[in-house]
Amino acid sequence: MNKNRLAFGVVTAVFFMWGFITVLNDVLVPHLKSVFSLNYAQIMLIQFTFFGAYFLMSLPSGKVVSLVGYKNSIIIGLGVTGLGALLFYPAAAIPSYGVFLAAFFVLASGITLLQVAANPYVALLGAPRGASSRLNLSQAFNSLGTTLAPKLGGLIILSGTVLSAAALARLDAAHRLAYQLHQARLVQGPYIGIAITLFALAAIVYLFHLPVIDAAEKHAPQTRHPFREVLQHRHLRLGVAAIFLYVGAEVSIGSFMINYISLPAIGDMPQIRAAGFVSLYWGGAMLGRFIGSALLQRIDSRKLLYLSACVAALLVITTMLSRGMLAVWSVVGIGLFNSIMFPNIFTISIEKLGPLTGRASSLLVMAIVGGAVIPELQGMLADHIGVQHAFILPLLGYLYIVFYGFKGSRLDLQSPLVTQSEPGPHA
Repeated sequence: MNKNRLAFGVVTAVFFMWGFITVLNDVLVPHLKSVFSLNYAQIMLIQFTFFGAYFLMSLPSGKVVSLVGYKNSIIIGLGVTGLGALLFYPAAAIPSYGVFLAAFFVLASGITLLQVAANPYVALLGAPRGASSRLNLSQAFNSLGTTLAPKLGGLIILSGTVLSAAALARLDAAHRLAYQLHQARLVQGPYIGIAITLFALAAIVYLFHLPVIDAAEKHAPQTRHPFREVLQHRHLRLGVAAIFLYVGAEVSIGSFMINYISLPAIGDMPQIRAAGFVSLYWGGAMLGRFIGSALLQRIDSRKLLYLSACVAALLVITTMLSRGMLAVWSVVGIGLFNSIMFPNIFTISIEKLGPLTGRASSLLVMAIVGGAVIPELQGMLADHIGVQHAFILPLLGYLYIVFYGFKGSRLDLQSPLVTQSEPGPHA
């Protein structure tokens, strides 16, 4: 038991780091939009590239976990993520938006492997009844990273003088290049620090003995269509769609928040101050996950999921129909109710899947590509109908999650795996 708790603590530190890195994108979106004079659709290529890596790298990551196990997969994932962070240095030195996008892809490829390995590992690291609670607690520390990243990143990266597109256009070529170089290089220091931290954490995991989860490590026999069997399970199949829409909604809201809150009709404030509200958004998710970890000891995870999605949908409607600080606080408040969605959807979706858990995990992590697709679509909408009305896309996602929690997540009682016991950790 003590060994499991120590392993839980080590893996939770990994959750913190990938949360910090992922949400730092929300600061880079307005920063690089200004540096390279991009529209919303162009700047959302950051999230498209970052979360697109989840789609492309999930299956290879699942194979890596199958070959080398959870511990080594986490070490490799930390190393690849650290390499991606190092690539921000040359991207800023040039500066080149294309190289920045390549760095985002490498960074996200490492995080994809971490997601595929760490989420099911935490869920299976103990009694099945406590799976949702454990994953919510780990995700709470993930949210601690997402809470700190916008505030710290805003202070460092958004600290320079930001020129409007019109002001930048009035500069001659030499002064425009000097401005871009100065602004881009504000990114270098933070990402070098991130790379050093990731490599140090990889060394710690290498030296630590993580318990082996026997039943989860025993993978189903390889077939010509390896995902056909797992997709026969309705709660997993609909859960993949729920993850896609949830991550898309969460990332879209966070990505647009600084630009949205800065609007004269909404918060009418400078971007560096708006970044503080992004911290509150992710801080709400952190608080909600600590609360959710306790509530899930008493409340059914499906019920808590659909109630949270209902409130999140109502808050999106409120921010779409209001102005001023009501619009600001309603969009910020969504974070609190986002909190338990990902860990609950994830644990519900892999419930009772036994040796198919690894494949299910790969599919669920692949569905994080929603964070690439939905922000890009919302960016296109925002360019045509405005940022505020474009929140219709996250609203539709939350309505689907209401359905999934209420009905779509029910287990298929005809499945032979439903009658099998959940795997536990190796003694």
